[in-house]
Amino acid sequence: MSATAANHNTRYPLLTAIVLALIVAAMNIGLWWYGNLPRGPEDWHGKVGGYALSVFQRYQSPFKQDYPSDDEIAGDLKLLHRYTDHVRTYTMQQNPQLYRLAQKEGLTVLAGAEIDKRLDNNEREIDLLIAKARAYPDTITRVIVGNEVLFRNDLPPEQMMAYLDRVRAAVHQPVSIAEPDYIWLKYPELAQHVDFITIHLFPFWNGIARKDAVPAALGAYDQIRQRYPDKPVVVGEIGWPSNGDRHEYADPSVSNEAIFIRDWMNAAKLEHIDYFLLEAFDQPWKEALGEGRTGAYWGMFNADRQLKFPLTGPVTEDTGWPWKALAASLLALLPMIFFARRFSRFKLMGRFFFAALIQLACGLIVWSATLPFNFYLSWVDWTMLVLLFPAQIAILAILLINGFEFTEVLWRREWIREAGMLRPDPPEKQPFVSIHLACYNEPPEMVQVTLDSLAELDYANYEVLVIDNNTKDPAVWGPVKEYCEKLGKRFRFFHLEPWPGFKAGALNFGLKETAPEADVVAVIDADYVVRPDWLATLTGHFHDPKVAVVQCPQAHRDFEHNRFRRMTAWEFDGFFRIGMHHRNERNAIIQHGTMTMVRRSALEGTGGWSEWTICEDAELGLRLMHAGYELVYVDELMGKGLTPADFKAYKSQRYRWAFGAMQILKGRWNWMTQRGPLSAGQRFHFLTGWFSWFADALHLVFTLMALFWTAGMIAFPQYFSLPMQLFLIPVIGFFFAKAIFGIVLYRARVPCSWYDTLMASLASMGLSHAIARGILHGLTRQKTSFVVTAKSRRMGGSSFAAFAPVREEGLMAVALMLCIVGMALGYGTRYIEGTLWMFILAAQSIPYVSAVIGAWIAHKSGDKTG
Repeated sequence: MSATAANHNTRYPLLTAIVLALIVAAMNIGLWWYGNLPRGPEDWHGKVGGYALSVFQRYQSPFKQDYPSDDEIAGDLKLLHRYTDHVRTYTMQQNPQLYRLAQKEGLTVLAGAEIDKRLDNNEREIDLLIAKARAYPDTITRVIVGNEVLFRNDLPPEQMMAYLDRVRAAVHQPVSIAEPDYIWLKYPELAQHVDFITIHLFPFWNGIARKDAVPAALGAYDQIRQRYPDKPVVVGEIGWPSNGDRHEYADPSVSNEAIFIRDWMNAAKLEHIDYFLLEAFDQPWKEALGEGRTGAYWGMFNADRQLKFPLTGPVTEDTGWPWKALAASLLALLPMIFFARRFSRFKLMGRFFFAALIQLACGLIVWSATLPFNFYLSWVDWTMLVLLFPAQIAILAILLINGFEFTEVLWRREWIREAGMLRPDPPEKQPFVSIHLACYNEPPEMVQVTLDSLAELDYANYEVLVIDNNTKDPAVWGPVKEYCEKLGKRFRFFHLEPWPGFKAGALNFGLKETAPEADVVAVIDADYVVRPDWLATLTGHFHDPKVAVVQCPQAHRDFEHNRFRRMTAWEFDGFFRIGMHHRNERNAIIQHGTMTMVRRSALEGTGGWSEWTICEDAELGLRLMHAGYELVYVDELMGKGLTPADFKAYKSQRYRWAFGAMQILKGRWNWMTQRGPLSAGQRFHFLTGWFSWFADALHLVFTLMALFWTAGMIAFPQYFSLPMQLFLIPVIGFFFAKAIFGIVLYRARVPCSWYDTLMASLASMGLSHAIARGILHGLTRQKTSFVVTAKSRRMGGSSFAAFAPVREEGLMAVALMLCIVGMALGYGTRYIEGTLWMFILAAQSIPYVSAVIGAWIAHKSGDKTG
């Protein structure tokens, strides 16, 4: 960075950070304000036509035989009398004292008898209805025999007409039955057995948008009035829910309920319509009646008897938005200032983007923490919330970590620690390099190609140690030994059998056999072809005594005409083009076991290669950082190897890396969580660098939970409800954000076509299950076997056998598809939560489907290497 740029970049950094954070915080408050702009339906003055009434308090339920007291009912009636003179009931046996208390309060009642398939219960309801109607002739002014009985197909019309005739003969009040409008059109004979028509109008359940709902309701009312001109028509139920599940175009919300009810009441006043709003008070127990979560939220008052919205003036969706917006801004303010000050070297757009990401995360935390209090949650919901809220925090943490990489890669001014090739030293100044090549059961011809490239190195001071450990067949290791002898004394071959410690054990043996004059130990894999200038242009970095490692990318060759090898080669390339640069800025690169050079004194002085982990290379890098050394990353393709031969090998390699990462995490936990030799940046990268893999493990756990919950919703909908949007929206947002971050970074940093980008994404997603297993096994087990990644094609096998490596992924994909079909058949698109859940199930299936496709591509690609 030039001096001018540096001065410009550091001028007033704290002031700039504070101003930037305040701007983002103000934008956050503005978004909360915009989302809660007051809406202005026409004011309502006067009394409400009437209320459909259930008097159960918030935690009471007829299912629990928990009924309100006289004082609670009297309090409800007194409250309602301030707004109306009329109420409607649905059953005679529950809360029979209501009629006495309504008489005392001066309210009239449209009394209803509960009629259903229970014939004995119907008799008790009718007898009590007749008795109460006779006892309270001035209070009970009209009666209803049955509520939506024909709609539910509980009884035939003839049975209901007999009940109606019986009640009409026994009481003096007008008698009716309450049904949706279309039932009256379907059974016109009903009108001959009633004194007035009672219809239920629910544009919400018809999926009509709120703006069109009142005209739709008036149209249905007019149709009934025209069909029965000689009968009075009463709207027995009409309303709109304030919360719950969206139904087609109908969206439940406080503002929509307020606007609909106020518009309806003004229209009904003009048309002289007799109506009862559904309902007076929210009834949480109604969630169990089959209407989903929406059933609890039809009241004009909430379950705590508070009016949800004013009847005059504008309506605000969330009256608590100001303090929520302020809380979100305050929660984000210091982190935003810290980031913008600490990374003032980033371009302004980058600092703004990440500050906005911090603010978004804090806003989601506040929203997630407060939204549940808008619902009447059951213990199942609260349990689910308690279990999933930490997972949502983890999702936001992963999003911020990915966002930090995204910001630094796209909006840095330049890389601070970017290193490149150096001018070659003359032979007398060259460090002596001992190149170690560990191999196990590798094809001799492949190793010979590697040895040929090493023999052509343009470097004077080096040796090559080929360490074959535990290869049983002399026909495999014998030709390699002979070839080393042919290449001359610079090449030494060792066959170890038996030998412990896997690759680390072989490399430790090689360390003991290294020439005394060697200053640097270089390690490559047995399939690599190196550039002649590899050592000459890079060993100069070791003149700096702080440098312990010089690492080049892991790159690949001979993949261009093999579809599987091509997609995996580009998938590998992403980490070295993006992630390694990001980590290198804080001297926190992952050391890889090929194309790496290590200062011998540092390697021996810190204990050699660790044999307790199967990722000895990454562990050594961390150990050298802990010892205070610098690790240099040079993004030059100085050598190229072969990609894994097939999908089984590809999965096995990534499983091993994930398992080894967890071994390192457990074994070096104190280093990464306590202040010490490791810098904050190094601890950050070694703790969070594996978070994306943890996301794969969370994906597996979440998928298993989703399969269980979906099966429950399909088989036992009375016990398993649709997940709340609270759980769904952050998951969907994370899915899209992670995909966008990955693709944008890939396109910016990896020089490949869009086709290769998408195929690399397919390859990456197909590894999710293997990584998840590696993470979970690594956390719960001490050791696993070291499986060498096969680089040559395993011949043979049927098309069916191609899917053997992805049996588990295939079963998971099938299970998720069956769940989607079950949801579509059982729930359709009636509820937005159901649609969102099916989307999540489809998104959850992508890694498993990708693995199956990847395995098939690997099988069909065969041995084509170009």
